Amino acid sequence: MTDPFLAATATAPDSPHYLRALTDMADRRAVVTQDAIYTDNGIKLVEKGARIDSRLYDRLVQHKLRDPIDRHLTVENAVDVPALIAAGRDLLEQNALPQMLAQALGSAARLLAPLRSMPLPAPIAFKLTVMREQRPDLFEHSLQMMMVAVFLGLKSDLGERDCVSLAAAALLHDAGVLHMDPAWMDPLNKVTGVQRKHLVAHPITSMLMLRDAGVYARPVEIAVLEHHERMDGSGYPRGLPGADISPMGRILLLAEVVAAFYEKYTDMPAQRLSLMLRLNHRKFPAALVAHVLPLLQEEVARDSALMPLGNDATRQIDLLAEAFTYWEQLKAALPEGVGTKAPAGNAFAFADSRLLALQKALIEAGSHPQHLGELMAQLQGDAMGMAEMALVGREALWQLQSILNACHRRWPQLSERATPADTAVADWCDWALRRL
Repeated sequence: MTDPFLAATATAPDSPHYLRALTDMADRRAVVTQDAIYTDNGIKLVEKGARIDSRLYDRLVQHKLRDPIDRHLTVENAVDVPALIAAGRDLLEQNALPQMLAQALGSAARLLAPLRSMPLPAPIAFKLTVMREQRPDLFEHSLQMMMVAVFLGLKSDLGERDCVSLAAAALLHDAGVLHMDPAWMDPLNKVTGVQRKHLVAHPITSMLMLRDAGVYARPVEIAVLEHHERMDGSGYPRGLPGADISPMGRILLLAEVVAAFYEKYTDMPAQRLSLMLRLNHRKFPAALVAHVLPLLQEEVARDSALMPLGNDATRQIDLLAEAFTYWEQLKAALPEGVGTKAPAGNAFAFADSRLLALQKALIEAGSHPQHLGELMAQLQGDAMGMAEMALVGREALWQLQSILNACHRRWPQLSERATPADTAVADWCDWALRRL
């Protein structure tokens, strides 16, 4: 397999999306050229000392530039180390995750201390300024992930110098996302085709940005490249097995997931993350997960009202299995070709697509009923684990109920069973009405 880290020797080009974000920011903050900007064939595009704004976007995007554009720009109120520390303190005051980490360490200051010694050359500071101004959620994610990574580094007994390198890798791990279409951040947008390719490539772009800065050690670059790898080899961009992932890369891949769960879920993130880590234990470094799980379990234990939920876990899993099995039986009994030829807007196509999507989501979470027999046996006597399983089951059953409700609302004529496909949907809805 070609190693993109070794094969990539050029700097990451400025994408149209990054140029758009930069020039849009320049409409609100003074961005000035400290050197003239040239195309790769020597044509001067912008004079030294010129003010950049969004009117220059079309001219910039039409040419390949000789150097990355932010080597030549200055911006007012740029991100610097004091600004990073101040933003980190704000997160510590407002967000549950860094508060939990600080409490476990006995000091909030230890999470931010490595920033004071972190190299921050002007082009990197400029990128972080664009991120803060144009992608504030990404900026906050990067800071929060940095604190998770530093926590894991400290718990792993990393020295001060290594923690500084780790903080830099974590803070800058998603710099390449600035070059992606912002539409990928929309949770309703399905990332496919070229967008998916760019998503998989963003660790490489981030690594190239750090390499181009010329101040970060090779282990920092490697860790950034590895922050979406998985211990079982299922990650990207290189699909490395755990033995080939660097120690710092292992910290980053877990820190990324921990931060993402707390950002994605406002409803019981500790329970959801704990369950995901247990169900996917082969994907994440066990020694590092061991530093996280006790904190999550303490969060769960604080809400003792959750414990009785575990009593419903087995019933919920059985209901889910029954729902999916019955639907497959109804589909199999249809005359040949009826299911595959169903128009996109009819009840059968709707129910089938929604049920398949729910099953796929459960499979990806390691929570499909057909995969849970062994886990249920392991969780017997573990009240917290069973409560977490019940949370998954409760959400999935709610999804089944929503499918039932939508079918009744959108196709009230289903009860007439005018076609074999309508009959299948009506029979499944009758089952769901009785059992849910």
